[in-house]
Amino acid sequence: MLLPNYSVRYTFNVDNDLSNENWVPPLPPEKILPQVLSPDNPPWNALVALAVWVISILLIIFVPLIFLAPYMLSKGLNFYDSKAVNEFIFTDPTAIILQLAPIILAHILTVLVGWAAVTRFKRYSFFKMIGWQMDGFRVWHAVAITICFYALSILMTLIFGHVNNDFERLINNSRAAVYLVAIFATFTAPLVEELVYRGLLYSAFQRRFGMAVGVILVTLLFTLVHVPQYSLNGHPDMAAIVTLLLLSLTLTLIRAGTGNLLPCIVLHTIFNGVQSVLLILQPFLESPETTPDPTGLIHLLHHF
Repeated sequence: MLLPNYSVRYTFNVDNDLSNENWVPPLPPEKILPQVLSPDNPPWNALVALAVWVISILLIIFVPLIFLAPYMLSKGLNFYDSKAVNEFIFTDPTAIILQLAPIILAHILTVLVGWAAVTRFKRYSFFKMIGWQMDGFRVWHAVAITICFYALSILMTLIFGHVNNDFERLINNSRAAVYLVAIFATFTAPLVEELVYRGLLYSAFQRRFGMAVGVILVTLLFTLVHVPQYSLNGHPDMAAIVTLLLLSLTLTLIRAGTGNLLPCIVLHTIFNGVQSVLLILQPFLESPETTPDPTGLIHLLHHF
């Protein structure tokens, strides 16, 4: 028994279909496939990056103040007497610790805020979005660059001289402060600073304004934030500022060239780590006749 033939022959007339007013052309592949997210095409924009940057600055200012203010009140300090307050915060051992130890907490909170912005609360991979590959960058590259910056620091100090600043006053008056600075400068500051500047800010800026503008903006922002730290009575330490400017430019160019944040973190960690060791060993390296930090290396140890 033969079954009926129900086959249908389909034909496609291009001319007729193109002439149909209801015909819609197919979407190009780039419209069909979602854009691939990466450190250079992040899931955050410039406004989000700037918001994280502002929050990071507020945290570094107010978190230590939360711990320091009650202690100052307990000592009956008159907050309107600026001279007494200034003397107290730079000479009282407990006040010095309360200014520095909370910086570690501020760093942790900043990382959490940055993580939320990068991952959109676990929607994206944190390490993929910031770039967790070395991409040809090696540890010995970081060591060589660090040595070059030490030489540059000495040269800048010889040219501009050295200006004492408030940060040095803190660590010179407390040995415990030296160890605290060494800890967060080595283990938390590089991650926090690179995440905010070369991670969030640069990624958003280069996509919005282009690579050249992104490099310039991030380099300047990083340097300007540190200017008050390396100034005394409105007089900036030009040796420190110029060195920091060039260091920021180098870190940002590495981020632009590799497309990854990890090389910047490695370089920043080695740079701060070696200086932390020098900071700890400083009393043992100096003779009684030697003035502290004659080359100006120690005052370049920056924190966020």
